[in-house]
Amino acid sequence: MNNTEKFLSDFHRMVSVDAETAGPNPADYGLLTIGACTLSKPRQTFYVELKPVSLNAEPGAMAVHHLDLKRLEKDGLAPADALTNFSDWLRATISDERGPLFLGFNSPFDWMFLNDYFHRYLGFNPFGHSSLDIKSFVMGFKRVPWAETSMRWLTDKPLRHNALEDAVDQAELFINLLESEGYQLDKI
Repeated sequence: MNNTEKFLSDFHRMVSVDAETAGPNPADYGLLTIGACTLSKPRQTFYVELKPVSLNAEPGAMAVHHLDLKRLEKDGLAPADALTNFSDWLRATISDERGPLFLGFNSPFDWMFLNDYFHRYLGFNPFGHSSLDIKSFVMGFKRVPWAETSMRWLTDKPLRHNALEDAVDQAELFINLLESEGYQLDKI
């Protein structure tokens, strides 16, 4: 298997993940929503809203996604239930024995919350310790500076700050990036 084939063997286990939160870190602020989707077609999706673990919120974060903590407190799933549902969805969706591979746009942010919550509430992370950051990938793949890895440089689609919509848009961005470089994803 050549390097391209090895790289593309990971494609079917990649899961684009996005999260919306009440602030910049999981120690002080809650994970509010999780959105995820497969890259492979037919695309499968997952979305869940969580009960906040506290009402701590940074106004700037709340202004971005417009989620209502009081509504989530009433209607959201308990974090352990939400993470169990996500883990079950991953297990049912990704059949690769290596498990799912986390794909995110500015992955360190989303990964930080998901890894913390998985370990805190389930005692494990179904993604293991593997995460692929699209921004870093773009930097190396296109040989561009960090400033040119923001969404406005890469797509006409704005970030909508809905975890599922952003996860789908991230998946499409990654696919378009690979196809623009000649990868024939319909053949894998």
